[in-house]
Amino acid sequence: MLEIYKGKKIFITGHTGFKGSWLGAVLKHLGAEYSGFALAPNTQPAHYEVFPTCNHSVIGDLADFPLLLQSLQESQPEIVFHLAAQPLVRDSYKNPVYTYQTNVMGTLNLLEAIKNTPSVKAVVIITTDKVYENKEWEYPYRETDELGGYDMYSSSKACTEILTNSYKRSFFSQNDRKIYMATARAGNVIGGGDWSTDRLIPDIVRATAGGTPVFIRNPKSIRPWQHVLDCLYGYLLLGEKLLEGNEKFAAAWNFAPHTADTRTVAEVVEFAQKNWNEISVTLGQVPDNYHEAGVLKLDNSRTMSELKWKPVWDTESAIEKTIEWYKAFYINNKILTDIQIAGYLEKKANNS
Repeated sequence: MLEIYKGKKIFITGHTGFKGSWLGAVLKHLGAEYSGFALAPNTQPAHYEVFPTCNHSVIGDLADFPLLLQSLQESQPEIVFHLAAQPLVRDSYKNPVYTYQTNVMGTLNLLEAIKNTPSVKAVVIITTDKVYENKEWEYPYRETDELGGYDMYSSSKACTEILTNSYKRSFFSQNDRKIYMATARAGNVIGGGDWSTDRLIPDIVRATAGGTPVFIRNPKSIRPWQHVLDCLYGYLLLGEKLLEGNEKFAAAWNFAPHTADTRTVAEVVEFAQKNWNEISVTLGQVPDNYHEAGVLKLDNSRTMSELKWKPVWDTESAIEKTIEWYKAFYINNKILTDIQIAGYLEKKANNS
């Protein structure tokens, strides 16, 4: 299972972030050697710091092209996973220029660096479920649906999709420089070790650990919630297909729970309360009133049928595992990352 990564040299941007640090932990478990390039963690605590795994870490900004190029060439990776981003919708309203500089121009710098690093054979660019032009309907979005983005974060990620496809066709399709490149669309990923602001589960556990109610602003919003390990297994499976040189997989892919398992914010809170009795909530309206999509669902049917990926943990199980991680951290000063990775991979193997 994912044996291709054993001993493989890998480069991760955003390795100090929530998903990036979990990806590094999974790769360590698989016996890979990875280098990371990212800003310093922007929260205290941070999963990257409580569970460090990186073989070679460079703290830097994607805007620093010489440092990025040097880091990539020195690591000599066969595959790149690009997760570095300004990932928050509400922050994109406050800092639209920085959001575009990081998400679009940062990706452009990375693609240029890859173009000048002969060892790279495959690239997985992580975008978001929010790249679609949201119609606020019940229909789950497919990979062929229109790209768009109401807010600056979503639109910057849609631009990243277009940029990636352009680079792939312009520079990485020739026989003398063939690089297999794909984009991965997923959102509302949950799991232990995320302390970012304006994210539901981190807001819940931060408030609960501090003995205060959590403020819930949009209880009726519907999202495709999934555990970080389900999401990352999809990225790694996609990367495996690209490393094998399969052109079919050099495309865009949705990674999401089954449509019937999509839940409201209120339901997520209810599931969390089942696993941590001390969680209490208060409802209200935020004063800035930034636009956020009310309904968002992804169609995972193509990913399931062609990539042979499917979720291992449903939404309720994902929340249970997430709360379990935080309770162990706050109550017992214990990190469950390795244990949860081993348990996930064992269940994945049994369900294959």
